[in-house]
Amino acid sequence: MKFVCSKSNLVSGLQIVSKAVPSKTTMSVLECILVDTTEGIIKFIANDMELGIQTIVEGNIIERGFVAIDAKIFVDIVRKLPDNEVTIEADASSKVTISCEKAKFNLIGRKGDDFTYLPTIEKIDGVEVSQFTLRNVIQQTIFSIAENDANKMMGGELFEVDGDNLKLVSLDGHRISIRKVKLGSNYPSKKVIVPGKTLGEISKILSDSTEKQVSIYFTDKHVLFEFDKTTVVSRLIEGEYFSIDQMLSSDYETKMSINRKEFLDCIDRATLLVKEGDKKPVIISVTDGKMELKINSTIGSMDEEIDIEKQGKDLMIGFNPKFLIDALRVIEDETVDIYLVNPKAPCFIRDKDSTYIYLVLPVNFTTVD
Repeated sequence: MKFVCSKSNLVSGLQIVSKAVPSKTTMSVLECILVDTTEGIIKFIANDMELGIQTIVEGNIIERGFVAIDAKIFVDIVRKLPDNEVTIEADASSKVTISCEKAKFNLIGRKGDDFTYLPTIEKIDGVEVSQFTLRNVIQQTIFSIAENDANKMMGGELFEVDGDNLKLVSLDGHRISIRKVKLGSNYPSKKVIVPGKTLGEISKILSDSTEKQVSIYFTDKHVLFEFDKTTVVSRLIEGEYFSIDQMLSSDYETKMSINRKEFLDCIDRATLLVKEGDKKPVIISVTDGKMELKINSTIGSMDEEIDIEKQGKDLMIGFNPKFLIDALRVIEDETVDIYLVNPKAPCFIRDKDSTYIYLVLPVNFTTVD
């Protein structure tokens, strides 16, 4: 195998596929990136058996073939090469030579036969959505995925297609994030659970283009995302997702409308007084025309008022500040509506069409004087 490619194309391709290289594995071949030119195109492939990524790199093929190269050393070498054309070749014994200008590296590769290619997914009833939209809805929900794997369902997001609607749902036991978007066409109904890792890596690769599309295909066990010159295949999390509809009550005793940025900045300031790992709540008092936010920690205390529009009863309630910050940061509206029932019931941040819903459970607190 032998081909010539610009350094910039190599770096771009390696950055994409290296997201599917496992940090720890008992199968050393999975720590490699497969370079395959057998079909007359330059393909880079990585596969950790749960998530697989393949991308096509532009270059000039001189001799077809394939070889697996240790991902870490491959990426490190290419990054430090001069900004010029790079020649990569492998002989019959899988010895790899990478050369650029006066730099030349010799590596021991592995036979491509040892490598597991991506599973073949039948492309039926593909859902089309812009890269911008998919990236946005992932980023606006992914923070609510549980960080530990105590419950495998909480480690993924519900990915639901219903006609011309796409809905993503994530939860971690303390909050729920929901985003809904309109699709350009009607599609068969589909409901699957996509691992959070998969969606996180995809959101880093997708562009912010509203013109470029992503095609999404489903099987019983896998989901395939196809965009630009990249293919991502992931195993699904098997099982039934949580029934969240009964949690999404539309009843409320108090509603406040507040400037999103002002509220976010206020909570952000309050967290300056919270040490990492310290679970001090922010205490919010809602009265006519104003909201008062207080925090009291071992470092000090803070008290700030914000003008609001209020309907319903006065209320005092406590929250983990991080959960409010995560939701407020990804909402794009200038003003947000927050619905409250009582100090023990969850609050809802949602727009009037429910294109986004953020449910946050309150926390117990002692009154700050």
